[in-house]
Amino acid sequence: MENWKTQDLASIYIEGVRGAIPLPNAQIEILLRIIRSFKPELTSFLDLGCGDGFLGCTLYSHWPDSKGLFVDYSEPMIEAAKSKCESYQNQSRFFVQDFGKADWIHHIAHDFPVDVVISGFSIHHQNNDSKKRLYREIFSKILKPGGIFLDLDQVSSASQDMENVFDDYFLDHVKQFQEKTKANISIDKISEEYYKDKQNNKLASVKDQCEWLRNIGFTHVDCFFKAFELSIFGGLKPG
Repeated sequence: MENWKTQDLASIYIEGVRGAIPLPNAQIEILLRIIRSFKPELTSFLDLGCGDGFLGCTLYSHWPDSKGLFVDYSEPMIEAAKSKCESYQNQSRFFVQDFGKADWIHHIAHDFPVDVVISGFSIHHQNNDSKKRLYREIFSKILKPGGIFLDLDQVSSASQDMENVFDDYFLDHVKQFQEKTKANISIDKISEEYYKDKQNNKLASVKDQCEWLRNIGFTHVDCFFKAFELSIFGGLKPG
């Protein structure tokens, strides 16, 4: 996980991977549709494991008067998020914090609660106990009553064969993206980092994670999107 703190890997993700994730329009449409349905007057959000701030900036583009919190344990990613959200700097707060550590929330607790917690391709690096702790914190300490938690993330495949299919699918999209954008980072370098990063993955099934959310107290829990290991799942805190 320490490699995500480096500028090199942050650049590879931002320039070569973020834009190549398959089916991005469908994912964003689903996220926005759920938020609009339950929090049409969104005033605050937390982008957890924000990376370059893409999801948070997407919320700003639809709720430009909202206030956003951005948390990531990689300082290069936080700097990228600050740059991406420059137009909203007066209503944004950025924190270099590792939510895998039990005390992370104490450093920013005064900024809670919020209407929406979103997370993109970050929580899957935590082990199951850490995931469950984080989901409990989101429910009890971070969300307002009636608030929404949505996780756009990588989940486990049903078998090794299906995992191999997903790897090929994902890297094919990266290659297409590279050819389209003529990015400076080679597909070989991205592939190398992709398989290296897989060693840090601690994937859980979307079925198990939805069950954890229900047991914690979330309602309307479901998997709202799934394509191989790409998934959107979450729920609402009763209001």
